[in-house]
Amino acid sequence: MSSQPPRTALYARVSTTGKGQDVELQLVELRQVAAQRGWNVVGTYADEGISGSKAKRPELDRLMADAQAGRIDLVAIWKLDRLARSVRHLLEVADDLTAWGVDLVSARDAHIDTTSPSGRFTLQILGAVAELERALIRERVQAGVDRARATGKHCGRPFVELDLRPAQAMLREGHGLKTIAKALGVSRATLRRRLEEAGAWPISAQPESCVQGSYQSASPTG
Repeated sequence: MSSQPPRTALYARVSTTGKGQDVELQLVELRQVAAQRGWNVVGTYADEGISGSKAKRPELDRLMADAQAGRIDLVAIWKLDRLARSVRHLLEVADDLTAWGVDLVSARDAHIDTTSPSGRFTLQILGAVAELERALIRERVQAGVDRARATGKHCGRPFVELDLRPAQAMLREGHGLKTIAKALGVSRATLRRRLEEAGAWPISAQPESCVQGSYQSASPTG
């Protein structure tokens, strides 16, 4: 291990400014922690007036870029909710920092300190909990789909009824899928999928008489 003090970046964030929130209050405490632990503060990154729900933030992005470039060894934050918008986001940030050889320390969250074995273990526990939550959500969603299918309900994208005869006529006239889809009021992807299902795309796939529509309907009489 290097005897040099870690090159440390301080990160702070407040959602609003001028309403009792001051990013400097976080930075003062972080500088005190850095001094106590002998860290070499090489950069300060502060997002002011930016909600924590936003994953993309100018100063956080700059911090991550510097971390990836190898300019820092440690990121110090005041609290976890200043850095991440969710457990999943926190783990994504922590995983990136770990991959770049950068530690993460929270001043107010005692067990978040990847410079120590216990701190690394805490992040692993958070990761396991997040993965369990995702697995439970997937199970609930699948159970709901299975119940719906058992009662005859359609699951997935809504089926768009579409008579392909106008589309076929426009294709013969040389119009493109984008133009035809706009004229019929459907997405280009839906139109192409229906044409493919009916064997009408690519155009040479089937003779014209094979394409009547993408759903069964009674032929007009008379």
